Amino acid sequence: MERLADKNRIRLVKVIDGKPLPISKISADPDAGYGRGVGGMDKGYKLHAICSVFNEPLAWEVHPIHVSEKAAAKNLIGQLTGEGYLLADSNYDTKKLHRAATDHGHQLIASRRKPGTSLWHNRQPCSRLRSIELLEGGGEFGRDLFKMRKRIEGYFGNLSADRIDLPPWVRRLHRVRVFVDAKLLIRAARQKQIRTSAA
Repeated sequence: MERLADKNRIRLVKVIDGKPLPISKISADPDAGYGRGVGGMDKGYKLHAICSVFNEPLAWEVHPIHVSEKAAAKNLIGQLTGEGYLLADSNYDTKKLHRAATDHGHQLIASRRKPGTSLWHNRQPCSRLRSIELLEGGGEFGRDLFKMRKRIEGYFGNLSADRIDLPPWVRRLHRVRVFVDAKLLIRAARQKQIRTSAA
């Protein structure tokens, strides 16, 4: 993936999210889990990824669907390099993840489940207070920046078009991970070919 990346791009803004990879609920796959999918409970796996706003996957993992996004995020944030902003929805708004992002040179900007509510007297990481200020303060910079978060939804949608959804013959966690890795690499290679042709 590093070889396929455009070396001239500056990746200051990244996005983190998860994409369910459901399988049949009557599948006998012992590695698949039960958890929240799209529109309800599903059986299967989930792709957790950090992407640049250029729709390049920078770090990713596949786990059974019941593994929380917070747990997967801590490992993914640990793979970040450089500096920048990391955009996320309210599932990632925890003190631990704010601290982890700071430790790896990034400001996590995550929406709160209940914006505008008091923090009471709980001590908060400076990075979480900064996130709240950017999203709920009077300035436009944070809100405009946060709009880029939707780009990962477009990337995940394009992956579905590339048939990343698991076919019946891809079962067990180790096979699912190889399948997803291959799909991500094929898409990245196709995107590089398009960029090269356009140049």
